[in-house]
Amino acid sequence: MVSMKNVTITMEDAVADWVRIEAAKRNSSVSRMLGEMVAEKMRHNDAYERAMHEWQADTGVGAFTSDPQAHPTREETYAERLDRFR
Repeated sequence: MVSMKNVTITMEDAVADWVRIEAAKRNSSVSRMLGEMVAEKMRHNDAYERAMHEWQADTGVGAFTSDPQAHPTREETYAERLDRFR
């Protein structure tokens, strides 16, 4: 059996009203609904972290190195386009 913990949370009155209504619509308690929402957020974050680490491992170290030359100025970048309108 999964161990459960009781916690006390503080929220604005409007948030408390909304969560009571949502829990009733889902035929659930506020406690169960909030617990499920937090668990889903945790699973989502864990999946994101795993995917990010896999991506970093696949790309390898230094995959996104840049040329050490200085970047062109804004004027240099747009000079050709600006010449067309002169």
